Amino acid sequence: MPTAEVSLDGTLDSRQLRTALGRFPTGVTVVTTTAHGKREGLTANSFSALSLDPPLVLWSLGRKSSSLPGFMAASHFAIQVLAADQSALSHRFAVPSADKFQGLEVSMGLGGCPMLAGTLASFECATERTHDGGDHVLFVGRVLRLSFRDGEPLVFSAGQYCTALPMYSPTADVDRQAVWAGLG
Repeated sequence: MPTAEVSLDGTLDSRQLRTALGRFPTGVTVVTTTAHGKREGLTANSFSALSLDPPLVLWSLGRKSSSLPGFMAASHFAIQVLAADQSALSHRFAVPSADKFQGLEVSMGLGGCPMLAGTLASFECATERTHDGGDHVLFVGRVLRLSFRDGEPLVFSAGQYCTALPMYSPTADVDRQAVWAGLG
């Protein structure tokens, strides 16, 4: 298949940009918070590590999202990394609903954030700051508490849910060991 090339000369075709960005596989998360007594939650794949010292993460939320006022008002948020068998949970939090939490097993985390059961990892954060990101708002959070377990992650790539299959690569293993050794 030939490579499509598009010059961004001010007449952006957002569909082509989304298609190209979709070639970068991401994990799938659900971000939750509570503001003014209302639980908020949404599916996001814009999650990223930002800093190890101090422990900071970031994610972004579209300015047109109905959840934006709640997240802007909240002092805390929780990012929950979904497992491969949680695509239905991802879908639940990706579509509008009066109460996305109805019928779910939920515990309360720091700052009153709803915590979902069975996720691969969770990061409970205090909102450190927000930044303008064009049609999105970037949320930077200081990680206050985390949890994790072994398991296969849910992956999103080219507009569909996927799973990650490990590949044997002797150089990748050496690279991984060198990176983790340098973090200690």
